Amino acid sequence: MTIADVPARLAAAADASLRWYPDGPYSLAGTLSPLFRGMGDPTFSVQGNVVWSAFTTPDGPVTLRLTGASGGSALEASVDVQAWGPGAAAAISSVPRLLGADDDWRAFDEPAFQASLPHLVRESRRRNKSVRLPATGRMVDSLVPTILEQKVTSVEARRGYRYLVRRFGTPAPPAGPGTGVGPAGLLVQPTPEQWLHVPSWEWHQAGVGPQRSATVMRALRAAVALERLAALPAPEAAAKMQAVSGIGIWTAAEVVQRTHGCPDSIAVGDYHLAAYVGAALTGKRTDDAGMLRLLEPWAGHRQRIVRLLGLSGYRKPTFGPRMTIQDHRQH
Repeated sequence: MTIADVPARLAAAADASLRWYPDGPYSLAGTLSPLFRGMGDPTFSVQGNVVWSAFTTPDGPVTLRLTGASGGSALEASVDVQAWGPGAAAAISSVPRLLGADDDWRAFDEPAFQASLPHLVRESRRRNKSVRLPATGRMVDSLVPTILEQKVTSVEARRGYRYLVRRFGTPAPPAGPGTGVGPAGLLVQPTPEQWLHVPSWEWHQAGVGPQRSATVMRALRAAVALERLAALPAPEAAAKMQAVSGIGIWTAAEVVQRTHGCPDSIAVGDYHLAAYVGAALTGKRTDDAGMLRLLEPWAGHRQRIVRLLGLSGYRKPTFGPRMTIQDHRQH
């Protein structure tokens, strides 16, 4: 079997497949990157222009292989998707939203709106028209790793998430018998029931403090109700999510950014974001209230602004103390 034969063999062996056309320039990895919990996330694998993903649907687990392709023009861009496992059909039906099909930038790209934007944001949009905001529709899959990121560094949170998924996740459905492809070690995040059975000492070994692990437990006892929030508008879903003790405005915002592809959701309370936005837009750091004032003229698109600032390459000066990486395993 040659390398050229692999896509055809995979398509023939898939339980379900789809070719999606974005009707414009498109970056697969750029669009999906907010979903990765670091490059070591065991539920994803990026191999060039191919992204593998494994997760659970209402019908069971699935492995997705997504391949971005560019034709002779921007309008010929496409994404080929193959799915394996009991959740293949359900996953394929969710793929267009996952890839940003519902993310409409037309109002943002109107000349009058563009004229109101800072130069840095306009230039970033000009260079990144291939990026969309993804929407997974999977509340628990986004909520658990977000809770693990509360009030700790990304390094610490992602280390704990990797440990727990590798300990309690399950192997992704194989990508077709006899194909000989598929990333080694691809895993499906634990289901709510599996998360609820993680022993206290394993949370401790993962470096997850009791406050965060208790929040996960409280949230997942209401997992069925939480998953229903995917069908609600993002602001309503974010508000209802906060009925769970330990889930505040920051966590809710981070979740609906990923589950709903919300173009306006801002993570108030983030350790770095307000200072970053203030420095990027004015040259001076600011706090949450200042960030919200700065972004108010572009209400409805504030998350788009933040995403474009991140894609611009701008880095704020690194003065002052940094958050210390804690190791709860030593206590």
